[in-house]
Amino acid sequence: MKKFSLFFLLILLAIGTHAQGKFSFAFLTDLHMNKNPKARTFEGLAMAIKHVESIGADFILTGGDNVDVDGMKADRKADATQLYQDYKDLIGGSTLKWYFTIGNHDRYWGDGPQGGIYGEALFTSFFGHPYYTFDHKGWRFIVLNSTEICEGKYCISDAQYRWLETVLAETPANQPIVISTHVPFLSLYYPVLEGRYTDADTFANQKQVFDRFAGHNLKLVLQGHQHLYEEIKVKRVQFITAGAVSAGWWGGAFHGTEEGYLKVNIDGDDFNWEYVDYGWEVN
Repeated sequence: MKKFSLFFLLILLAIGTHAQGKFSFAFLTDLHMNKNPKARTFEGLAMAIKHVESIGADFILTGGDNVDVDGMKADRKADATQLYQDYKDLIGGSTLKWYFTIGNHDRYWGDGPQGGIYGEALFTSFFGHPYYTFDHKGWRFIVLNSTEICEGKYCISDAQYRWLETVLAETPANQPIVISTHVPFLSLYYPVLEGRYTDADTFANQKQVFDRFAGHNLKLVLQGHQHLYEEIKVKRVQFITAGAVSAGWWGGAFHGTEEGYLKVNIDGDDFNWEYVDYGWEVN
């Protein structure tokens, strides 16, 4: 009888490990914190954070371009470091857990080879490794660094791809997966705004990476970089380019996309979402 009870206890524990719960989280992308006094980014971000804390989210996931340091040269290392520190201090008062995605503007190149192959060292010193995974209530979140560079284009490097293969080998086939990436897999930005197709702002090996999820329960891909709000559904996977907290770089709406963030509601194996205007107005 004891062996019988232990057997069922182990089954219940195994099921519970990946049992999907009910929760919400917020995806905040393209925050672009900077020191421009006219942009009032500190004030805008504080307002966005306060709004997210009021909606009952379990955590905040950023989509990259947290700060604007990529244009700073070696003589501005102190400014770049201070901007990261100011950003960390601002979110440090939040009541929610934060997870971070690296964006192209988060990369600091002024340190040369000491700054990491892809300029990620300063980001890493504040927020940890730029690609990683975490689980929440049965869902697996995979945060990618799509700002790596291969032959002059954004990409997922060979090293990161091998890491992803290891992660997926350890992920149950039925476990729901969410990806966070700054540079998109898919986007209609250029066809819609400029009437042309280009891969300039999607990462180069996106098909290879997407195809690697075959046989897994990939549900949702959250993207940034474009500042537009887009919804694209392909092969039962929902891709959402989630606008921007800063909209037009703190200068107002960007081609109709207001300052906002994505609220994602999870219920078991299902989800829904809405783009939330948090009320920021340019003076």
